[in-house]
Amino acid sequence: MLVGYSRLIAINRDGSALKQLGQSSSFYDAGIRQDDGTIIDWMPGGGGSVLMAREYIPEAGKTGTRFSRSKQGLGVDRVDTQSLAVSSIEAPRQYVSGYLTDGRGSVRMMALAGVDGQMLTGKTKYEYRTVGSRDWKSLTDYVTDDDFEPLEVDATSDSLYALKPLNARKALYRIKLTDTPTEELVASNPTVDIDQVVRSANGERVIGYSYAVDKREVVYFDPEYKTLASSLGQALSNLPLVQFESTSADGNKVLLFAGSDNDPGRYYIFDKKSKTLGELMLARPELEKRTLASVKSVQVQASDGAMIPAYLTLPPGKEAKNLPAVVLPHGGPSSRDEWGFDWLAQYLASRGYAVLQPNYRGSAGFGDAWLVENGFKSWRTSIGDITASARWLVKQGIADGDRLAVVGWSYGGYAALQSAATDPQLFKAVVAIAPVTDLTMLKDEAKDYTNSDLVAQFIGSGPQIVEASPLRHAASIKSPVLLVHGDMDQNVGVAESEKMEAALRAAGTQVQFLRYKGLDHQLDDSNARIEMLTKMGDLLDHTIGH
Repeated sequence: MLVGYSRLIAINRDGSALKQLGQSSSFYDAGIRQDDGTIIDWMPGGGGSVLMAREYIPEAGKTGTRFSRSKQGLGVDRVDTQSLAVSSIEAPRQYVSGYLTDGRGSVRMMALAGVDGQMLTGKTKYEYRTVGSRDWKSLTDYVTDDDFEPLEVDATSDSLYALKPLNARKALYRIKLTDTPTEELVASNPTVDIDQVVRSANGERVIGYSYAVDKREVVYFDPEYKTLASSLGQALSNLPLVQFESTSADGNKVLLFAGSDNDPGRYYIFDKKSKTLGELMLARPELEKRTLASVKSVQVQASDGAMIPAYLTLPPGKEAKNLPAVVLPHGGPSSRDEWGFDWLAQYLASRGYAVLQPNYRGSAGFGDAWLVENGFKSWRTSIGDITASARWLVKQGIADGDRLAVVGWSYGGYAALQSAATDPQLFKAVVAIAPVTDLTMLKDEAKDYTNSDLVAQFIGSGPQIVEASPLRHAASIKSPVLLVHGDMDQNVGVAESEKMEAALRAAGTQVQFLRYKGLDHQLDDSNARIEMLTKMGDLLDHTIGH
């Protein structure tokens, strides 16, 4: 049974004095310490201290001493990142799943996870505090994220910004955290969900909100940042994706990131007093001298007439005519692609392939109707949109119908395999990275975890469990397949790819399996990714390339 863990550290900028910020482990710990916790407030002007939500594990079986730890649950501590001096802000409590501060050191919100026995219910209860009070007051009953999603607390307006449904999409509301909370609508969009708020570079206040239709847009309601963003937009007109990352202690110097579709991004320092902008560093310096592909938003017509939003990446210097092409569905399935730099799409485009990334039905961010039940329960619709995207490329004259491939990661890998199983003649090559291959296996993998019931509900039951599992239809896949999986994957067990490889070999289908020891779902290892991309490039070159 795989259990993930992380450790939070402080380290000097010269690499010295590495220190762990979490509670020290003990031989007598009564449970598994998965996480130290998270920084919930950077405490501007706090002299190196931060507020940290810390996970406390009690001790058990410790005899001969009265000094055993009994605290349990998630609490909040003020931690000096240099001396490691700790002062308790919120005593740890069981079933607390998170806290929100106002960005100025005050804890104002607490989330309580719904639990049935040992199983998570997928619902959360939220409590809040009024200014200056230590008493918790109820804000909601137990609700799902679809019903209520708190984002940030703003001290300036003494409000919580939260997402709630409006006209089957997520809208942004401002809720006054007074004795009797009142709410007002801040923003909604008729096409997509509002999905984020934006904080000032020092983290002290909420300055705007964000959403993505074609490109991500930020609406600033803070006059200073609205003016600054407009000025930077003119100075960095070729880098429209701008994010304010941090600020100096006196607020004069602002660290910002700016990127685009064909630029992976650069960090700049803006000096407010001198009105100067200086480039600090590149996000991906190895790509600085390379010509990268441009990305444009397109609309793909599905078989039932629905218009699927998608992103088309064309190889630099190539005419968009009769090209070999790759359909690249995103993972999730409750996720979405956005306009911007995508390293996998750029790699494929650099080798001469047109790349299409459809936000198929089942994708998040476009409202309830687009989300359908989800990409597993409504798999016929989701997979139908993906195969329709391939045919659209051919109909538009962009792609050669005899040179189409499909590549995907996670649910995208599942979609690649399921598309090849349901439409065997369409794609000439299939690449599935960390793919779901069997829905029964996916449910079984969750059985020993607290989210087991939630996974089972999401996947569903009935005939679709067999119908929607590419492993059960491996004999229908006729094109060569490349499978890639890490053996420490907690999202999708490596056994799913192992069984898929065996089934494809038994059916006489050409298959190659890259199994990476010690890597998880993201395959965060440069050598592994280099090999994966090289093998992917070889397969595509031999099947649909020049």
